[in-house]
Amino acid sequence: MTSADIATRKAAGVRLDGGLLLIVLFCLLWSSAFAAAKIALVDCPPLFLLAARFALAGALMIGVAWAVDGRPRLTRRDLASLVLLGAMNNAVYLGLSWSGMVTVSSGFAAVIVSTNPILVALLAAGVLGERLTWRKVAGLALGFVGVALVLRSRLGGGLEDLHGTILVVGGLLALVVGTVMFKRLAPGGGLWVGNGVQSLAGGVLILPAALLLEDPAAIRMTPALAGGFAYMVFAISIGCYAIWFHLLGSRSATAASALHFLMPPLGLLFGWVILGEAVPLLDLAGVVPIAVGILLVTRR
Repeated sequence: MTSADIATRKAAGVRLDGGLLLIVLFCLLWSSAFAAAKIALVDCPPLFLLAARFALAGALMIGVAWAVDGRPRLTRRDLASLVLLGAMNNAVYLGLSWSGMVTVSSGFAAVIVSTNPILVALLAAGVLGERLTWRKVAGLALGFVGVALVLRSRLGGGLEDLHGTILVVGGLLALVVGTVMFKRLAPGGGLWVGNGVQSLAGGVLILPAALLLEDPAAIRMTPALAGGFAYMVFAISIGCYAIWFHLLGSRSATAASALHFLMPPLGLLFGWVILGEAVPLLDLAGVVPIAVGILLVTRR
């Protein structure tokens, strides 16, 4: 083996390690979002918090796209598609799930929402004609078994509020529909512009509901709220997407989707470490089939 071959292999190893580190960072950030939201929700109603987050994150992302690529150019179809996707993936999904997290734990919400890839595979089979292999069917079955165990553990033990659980499940369904809609509509405009417009649209659409349903006087400007808000805007809305955009351009993007099986245990871990949320043994028994199910469904 020549010195050039050795150097090439070392460089490939560095790229692989760097890609793996980014994937792990993405999973950690995404899973931690639920605990961060729970902290911020103590001092601000969920819809007002989301409206402000979406507006700031959307403006920043569009500003970045404008600075890098020049003035964004979207067709009417692209703009309409992005607004519709912003309604489902931002306003409805997070509006319902964050409202539910007022009365349920962040770890429980993270486990429910983490089943998104499993339900997307099921819906995509009917709407997009994607083939359901035996591996995906097995993953779906395991995922549903795991969710049933977690729901029995939490609701049967009186640890979670039923109304809050229904809201989080409603948010999950909106995210699933929004994900399949994105595949169907395939809007143009670029990743930064597309997510910026979706975020702004979500903020505009959720603000009337905030004004109608929530009391602005309930907002308390505390360090916890400021920290949680900044984390959600910069680390999650912008940072996570920036990492994901980078991974989409590399072979590690496939590995990133497969590693979504880390989300359920990480969500429970962050809830336990940061917020002191209880983790019953039956939760752990339910998380295992969910994680394996996600791995089977997303494996290529």
